[in-house]
Amino acid sequence: MKYFLRLLFVITIFYGPLVQAQEANQPSSDNKELKILSYNLRFGELASLKELGEFIKEQKPDIVALQEVDSRTMREMAEHQNDKDFISELGYYTQMFTAYGKTIDYKGGYYGIGLLSKFPIAKVERIYLPKTDEGQEQRAVLIAEIEYEENNCFTFASTHLGLSTEERQVQIKEINELLSSRSRPVILGGDFNAVPESDEIEKGMKKWQLLSSLEPTFSSTKPNRTIDYIFGFPKDNWKIIESKVYDQIQLSDHFPIGVKVYMEVQAD
Repeated sequence: MKYFLRLLFVITIFYGPLVQAQEANQPSSDNKELKILSYNLRFGELASLKELGEFIKEQKPDIVALQEVDSRTMREMAEHQNDKDFISELGYYTQMFTAYGKTIDYKGGYYGIGLLSKFPIAKVERIYLPKTDEGQEQRAVLIAEIEYEENNCFTFASTHLGLSTEERQVQIKEINELLSSRSRPVILGGDFNAVPESDEIEKGMKKWQLLSSLEPTFSSTKPNRTIDYIFGFPKDNWKIIESKVYDQIQLSDHFPIGVKVYMEVQAD
């Protein structure tokens, strides 16, 4: 018995701190690991929906923000996609839940933004963003409540901002007003059409945690700027495990981007 007690004492002295350190590095039970993608599809001009869907499925994401998503359009530039409903077909190829937000009527159908989710979608809304005199087309944000487990949700949003800096600043102000007051953690992905040092990103998104890489996301043939992002709110809710720009994927004029994070969550 004395030998056993001595042995136990030695194990506690030498291995106790190591075990405690390992436990400290582990995510708490209040953390949820998520894999998130964001992808501007360029209305499918450069690839089939099956190719796009297979790429997304291979990454095994939990949620995906999508931009330039057509529905039943008749584009001369993408005849192989004519009359196809992108979000429905991508849902089929990825086996994920879907939501779609039209931003404009276009070529006999619709053009807009979408999202895919491994988890059920409890609620979804499309909200138009402000349009200034410089704006060329209507923009929107698609906001969903994602039920990752029974009675527990987080907010996920997809957006595609305008082409002028003045318009983007107004749109980001609106997005902040819409999302920063949410009681649940928020993830926002999209094509912001703005580089990291712009006022839109540097000042407009300063209350958010940048989750994605700052490596170039556009264009896929001559990558020279970052305009696609994934953000988390509030800032202290996130721990980044991995962030990636898929710079070998040329199924669009944008590279897809992805992150893996721990999200701190609280039960509703």
